Amino acid sequence: MAVARKFFVVAILVLIATFSNSVSADPDLLQDVCVADFNNAVKMNGFACLPSFTASNFFFAGLAKPGVTDNLLGVNVSAANVMQIPGLNTLGVSMARIDFAPSGLNPPHTHPRATEIIFVLYGQLDVAFITTDNVLVPMTVKQGEIFTFPKGLVHFQKNNGKVPAAAIAAFGSQNPGVQAIAASLFAATPPVADNVLAQAFQISDQEVDEIKAKLAPKWA
Repeated sequence: MAVARKFFVVAILVLIATFSNSVSADPDLLQDVCVADFNNAVKMNGFACLPSFTASNFFFAGLAKPGVTDNLLGVNVSAANVMQIPGLNTLGVSMARIDFAPSGLNPPHTHPRATEIIFVLYGQLDVAFITTDNVLVPMTVKQGEIFTFPKGLVHFQKNNGKVPAAAIAAFGSQNPGVQAIAASLFAATPPVADNVLAQAFQISDQEVDEIKAKLAPKWA
């Protein structure tokens, strides 16, 4: 009797664990593909499916060449997500190419919907992420090496070398999203109140206005 009761308890725990996992993860695909229909008025978590598709819906050549880096930050991010590749809809992956001029910086930012992993094509990058305990986790990543940024954590990449650098990034989402910390705070529309930013960063209202003037409307 005791053995049967123990087996019953174990079985219930397994069922609970299985159910918990099933409701906390993305649902399985119900079809082979669901190419995004950008013109469909139906709003959902993703895009509605086109009724038919071609191989071109799964193709993109936009990462083949370096991006232009003659801007204030010396960086160019070329995205390859569902907006460029409609066939990625529901598939949970995407990529990007990041090109750096000498001293170029991909500034502190987060991806709210994805973990990121980068592969350095050439050059080397000083990278880091910051934990929710405000611990900086830095590393220098060289050509052919890989580094991972956990989902949702603030991170950045910096080319401290004297030659250009580039990396390919992969994401665990068809549309990882990006929120640049400085731009989100100092170039928001409508703007964040000066007294909020001044108190948060312990700077003057005049300094807040100076930063806003440099960042708005964009870095380019």
